[in-house]
Amino acid sequence: MTKIAWVTDSSVFPSEKLRNHPDVHIVPLTIHFDNEIFQDGVTISKSEVYDRLAKDKEKAKTSQPPAGEFAKLYEELKESYDEIIAVHLSNELSGTFASSKSGAEIAEVDVHLVDSHSLSAGITGLLEHGIGLQEQGHTAEEIADALRARVKDFENYILIGSLDQLYRGGRLSSAQFYLGNLLKIKPIIHIAPNGKLNEGEKVRSMKKAKQALLDKVAASSEKHTIKKIYLMHGNCAEEANEFAASLRTVAPNSEIIVDDISTVLAVHAGQGTLATLWYND
Repeated sequence: MTKIAWVTDSSVFPSEKLRNHPDVHIVPLTIHFDNEIFQDGVTISKSEVYDRLAKDKEKAKTSQPPAGEFAKLYEELKESYDEIIAVHLSNELSGTFASSKSGAEIAEVDVHLVDSHSLSAGITGLLEHGIGLQEQGHTAEEIADALRARVKDFENYILIGSLDQLYRGGRLSSAQFYLGNLLKIKPIIHIAPNGKLNEGEKVRSMKKAKQALLDKVAASSEKHTIKKIYLMHGNCAEEANEFAASLRTVAPNSEIIVDDISTVLAVHAGQGTLATLWYND
């Protein structure tokens, strides 16, 4: 069997299968707090990020790994693997895909690059699907093509937990921030099939926003088979577990996986975020 190295970035949700897989390599994105720079999950932990986000004057942002980091990894991998497949967060949301491509060119190694057109568990689903195809004996080229086709089956709805963080990150004006808090608006956004972030519904009250998520899942569950639904949360495990019980009532045949969103996503979405992500089969 062809030995394949799998490369991704730290926006991925690292499921148990991925964490324990010896051929999966995760390159950390960078988190900035004013003039301080950290490597996601390496020099700063998830709990430390949430603690710092809670401080009023912290200005947090993220950036892609430098091409040199990818080049270094690819130089190492080409000595031990026959093929490399890299699956990254949407090229419309980050320069990570471009940085990975540049790193491969610097290292002078052929890499099968896949734009997930997603993030978090969307990347997870592609990686696990690809590893399954590898175990069935498919070539790296066949797998990469299958993953690029698979992205059209992805659905996601993200209930933003903190308007504060959107405002700090420059994604809300002062007026939008003030009115959003005044009217208790809960924005639901989603990543479109082309990988761009779209503004979806603006729902008043958390109860109605959660019901909107349930309605989306129910509608899709009626039309498609959904093997797994990822329920990602922003440091609100108890609330997420309660919501998971409601998800099971509208998608009783789906496995519900509850876990924390990646640290880099927490920087943008904030504490209290609830995201439902799945692939239709």
